[in-house]
Order: sequence, then structure tokens, then C-alpha cells
Amino acid sequence: MATTTRTAKPGYRCTECGWTAAKWVGQCGECQAWGTVVEAGAAPSGPATKATVATSAARPIGDVDATASERRATGVDEFDRVLGGGLVPGAVVLLAGEPGVGKSTLLLDVAARAARAQRTVLYVTGEESAGQVRLRAERIGALDSGMLLAAETDLGAVLAHIEQVGPDLLMVDSIQTIASAAIDGTAGGVSQVREVASALIQAAKTRGFPMVLVGHVTREGTVAGPRIVEHLVDVVCQFEGEQHSQLRLLRSIKNRFGSVDEVGCFQLLDTGIEGVADPSGLFLSREGAHVAGTCATITIDGKRPLPAEIQALVAPSALSNPRRATSGIDSSRVAMILAVLQRRVGVAVAADDVYVSTIGGARVTEPAADVALALALASARIDAPVRPGLAAIGEVALSGAVRPVTGVGQRVAEAARLGFTEVLVPASGTPVDAPRGVQVHTVASLREAVELAVPRP
Repeated sequence: MATTTRTAKPGYRCTECGWTAAKWVGQCGECQAWGTVVEAGAAPSGPATKATVATSAARPIGDVDATASERRATGVDEFDRVLGGGLVPGAVVLLAGEPGVGKSTLLLDVAARAARAQRTVLYVTGEESAGQVRLRAERIGALDSGMLLAAETDLGAVLAHIEQVGPDLLMVDSIQTIASAAIDGTAGGVSQVREVASALIQAAKTRGFPMVLVGHVTREGTVAGPRIVEHLVDVVCQFEGEQHSQLRLLRSIKNRFGSVDEVGCFQLLDTGIEGVADPSGLFLSREGAHVAGTCATITIDGKRPLPAEIQALVAPSALSNPRRATSGIDSSRVAMILAVLQRRVGVAVAADDVYVSTIGGARVTEPAADVALALALASARIDAPVRPGLAAIGEVALSGAVRPVTGVGQRVAEAARLGFTEVLVPASGTPVDAPRGVQVHTVASLREAVELAVPRP
């Protein structure tokens, strides 16, 4: 009688995201990374896992107790806003950002506030000594006896601290500095990061305490280490900010317990980091509004309306190729608006140097700021200020038409709250009710917007 044997087939796995393939390829088919697919050894053609005894009986979803998974506020309102209201027991949060952006400072602030709320906090640092962390905590006012500090780089030692302390909240700064003696490779490598993340996540899920992991980002802006870490954690937050600006933005890229449309605003100071509930003062200049080349708009970042002030300077050029310099706004968008102004409105800017910037380190990326950008450029070229108290909202098409944008009503309401008396919006789209004390102007073309908002001297 003939017997059938199972043949083993060589398998290949991506070290970044865990994608598998039957044969070697140069580029991963899941995360599109190059050179990350390596041989994973022989794999059986059939399933290797058999049924075992279930750890608990399945029950109706309505009988599951949800009180143990209620959120607990961290005390940092902007952080809670991004998380969806607070930390869920057993949740794992990955806080990613460039070195020096303020991740450790934010973590210390959250840990100190949790300790003051009678919660046991274990702060594990692998990048600095305990003395260095203590000095930073003293500088920002984050000293509390309920916060326990451990300087460790060995995974086994970290797990031992967890067993000994039994924390209500665990902070790890950072995951790239922790290594396991049972795994080959240096700290921060693919295999080490995967092992450390898996062990810590298992400990958090088993004991039911929330954990925040700090992760660095690469030059491309992605989280360093394997992409599988992002799949394992519950929440991925990106901490952003320019090196020479005090403004910091916290965005939620992934959130299993809430929305990913929220943005938290922080201000990094010498005394620590502070949440900014109303960031309008950071994005709007306080000097006179009667300066040519300045126009305000209201952008929406996630679900949050944020003001932005665009400043432009147009000067005669002595070069055959005039300069085009931008800061905080896409240069290709500026080039398109300049072309539309030249061709559709008759504002001659082809032979001039053009400089465009935003206030307070804000980054304007959405097309809803097109009209404000065009008005700032036209105002700078004509050398006449935009009408005082006016904010402009709308997208500019290549034909010169002003196209509708989303959330116009929310933007107009925010402009009224900030004290603007006139708002320019697209004529097409959903009609907007003007708030008290605000006059809403509707325009169909960029030429009409320039004639209305920038009266010639």
C-alpha cells in the first residue's frame, strides 16, 4: 500500500510586514519594500496547527462585561482627544516621531499626571540614564512618588520589573533600545523589535494595563523597525513638529477604539509641553492686518478647524529665472495659483520674485486654502491690503473658477468665533447661514474674489 508523504516547500517572508511568498521576489507585495524578503525555511504544505482545548467558553456578546474596558483619562486633554477619550485597559499605543520632537517630554507629563491620580506608573527608559530622566522630570514639574523609573535595555529585566511592580500604566522609551538575549541581532533590528513588541504586548493584554511605546521614525517618515509592530498595537500616533517651531501636532494614524480624524495641538516650551486647546493665536499674526500680502483662511485637519494665515511677498526680479520660495505650503500649488492669476485674472507675476510663507509653522496642504493664497499673492503684487477682517475659503480650478470644499459651515463658524467679520466662500455648493456679525460673500471665480477682497488703491 502506497503512503503519501507531505512535501516541504521553501517559504519566504518579508521582514517588514510579515508577508509570505512561495518564491523569492525583490519587492514585497504587501508593503512594497525592496530587499526585505528572505527565506523563512521549509514550510509544510498543509496546516500544522490542530484543535486544542479552548481557554474559555464562547458566550453571547451581550453577556460580556464592558465595564473593565472603560477609558481612563490621562489628564492631558489634547492627548485624550486624539486617543478618543483616554486609555483603554490593555491597550497598546505606539507614539512615533523624529528625535527631539518631544516624545519623551510628553510621555513624562502623562506619566506624572497618572501617578498623581493614584495610579502606579512604571517608566522604562533605554536611551537615557535614570539620572537624566530625573533631571528632565524636575525641569518640567513631573516628579511624583507614584512614578517608578527603571533604566533597562534587556527585555527579560523589563518583564521582571513588570512582574515585581504590577503597574497600572507602562511607558517604554523606546522600543528600539530594548533587546532580548534569546534572539540574535542587535537592538533595533527587525527580529529584536518584533520579539520585544510581542512580549510586551502579551504582558499588557494578559495583565490588563495600558502601555505606551515610543518609536523613532526613518528618513521617509515611517516608523522604524518592522511594519508588523504597527499591526500588533492598538493605536499608532504620529508626533510632528518643525525643529525651529514650538508647535507640535499629534495625529492618530490608527485607532481601534476611536476615530483617526482627531488632531492634538501642543506647544513645546523650556518648562515642558503644554496642550493648546485654542491654537488660533499660534497661526494668526498679531501685528496690523492692513499689510499688503496677507490673507487668512480656515483649514480642517481631521475634524478640527484650524486657522492659517498666508503671507506673500512679490518683488521685481533681477534674474532671468525669478525666484519662487515657499515655507509651510506646497510649492507646486503656489506655481499653479501664480499661473491662474497671470492668465485668468491679469495679475502679472511672471517676472517677479515670489515668496510665500505661513505663520507659526503651520503646514497648509488642502486645496481649500487656494483662494486665500491667491488673494495674498494678488495683494502683494498690487500692493494693496486685503479687506480687514476677511477670511477666504475655496479651491481654485485651472479655469479660474472657485470650487466648493467640504465643511464650509464649520469653517465659517470658526471664522466667526475668531472675530472675522467677513468670509468669502464658493458660490456653488451647500448654502451657508451667516453667523451673527459675519457677512458671507459668495464668489464664482477668482477674478470676482480678487475684485471683491483686494480693492485697488
